[in-house]
Amino acid sequence: MDNKRIYIIEDDQNICDLLVYKLQGSGFDAKGFGTGEQGLSAVIDSPPDVLLLDLMLPGMDGYEICRRIRENETTRDVYIIMLTARGEEGDRILGLEIGADDYMVKPFSVREVVAKVRAALRRMGRSQTENKFDRIEAGNLVIIPDKREAYKNGELLDLKKKEFDLLYYLMQNAGRVMSREQLLDDIWGYDFAGETRTVDVHVSQLRVKIEDDPEAPRYIKTLRAVGYKFSDLKKGD
Repeated sequence: MDNKRIYIIEDDQNICDLLVYKLQGSGFDAKGFGTGEQGLSAVIDSPPDVLLLDLMLPGMDGYEICRRIRENETTRDVYIIMLTARGEEGDRILGLEIGADDYMVKPFSVREVVAKVRAALRRMGRSQTENKFDRIEAGNLVIIPDKREAYKNGELLDLKKKEFDLLYYLMQNAGRVMSREQLLDDIWGYDFAGETRTVDVHVSQLRVKIEDDPEAPRYIKTLRAVGYKFSDLKKGD
């Protein structure tokens, strides 16, 4: 895990310097940037493994940076942890919808940030080695995990990072009922208690892209007060 590249985009110089210092002391290659423009340029030039991204930045804010990172082919898989003083549910959900992987509300413990980074890297390492299938098919859907590509009727779907992760996870566990809490823990990878609407929002967005009729879904079934189940699966080698 040592020498992993960690970037911090944070306009509060004291916070930025402290995070860089602590992360470097933990064995990471950490760099800080005081503006969104500087940070985004660095991410595109040399993508980090994890990005700690302040939401309220002067000029280009964290939402816009996150959006651009996810739209860029070379940076779309960067793990993004948003750092912000705005803790309202709507702000957290918006950040996750745009493509953030995790969310920390200020004030936070620097030790907790380092722990989050380590946990993110462990999850990323597991996801790279846990592809059980080269190809998974279900009806008119095909997913190719190694390429992180999903197709419907032979056409490549434009899925956000978490949408792909959610679809892949559900297809891997087809036929099993997955609770919202379990999906949060296994896909988002942290305790987001009380925010299960995050899962509902992503399922709703995913249904629009994979279902012929999102109001009468064929694939992702809702089990009221329990969670979701993926149906109609055929696995291919």
